[in-house]
Amino acid sequence: MKIGRSTGYALLATCHIAGSTDKKTVMSQDISREYDIPLEYLLKILQQLVRGNILRSKRGPRGGFSLAKPAKKITMLQIIEAVDGPMVSHMSLADYTRRANFSIKADKAFDKALSQARVVFKNITLANLIEGK
Repeated sequence: MKIGRSTGYALLATCHIAGSTDKKTVMSQDISREYDIPLEYLLKILQQLVRGNILRSKRGPRGGFSLAKPAKKITMLQIIEAVDGPMVSHMSLADYTRRANFSIKADKAFDKALSQARVVFKNITLANLIEGK
């Protein structure tokens, strides 16, 4: 499993937005400046988060980004999957080995590890991250 830079930036951005309780919306330029993320790259990530129903965007002079739902209802898994797609294994060793015993065991180990990672990320909410719980 690889968590990419885009996902890291998505977590930074959503935590920043969730922590900005004094503002209704947060401008992408502010996030870009704060964390030294190239603006065009950040905008693509923010749009993925909007499509994933993590963020809302508002155009105009008072526009920006805000959470689409409360921070306690947004999980790390939702953020990861909004950016990287579903967290699933794309390889089945058993298919390549005519179902050799070692490959079946390896596939089961991959599936178990991925399942456990999904549970961990599903149980950590954005609220947990910003509140330090």
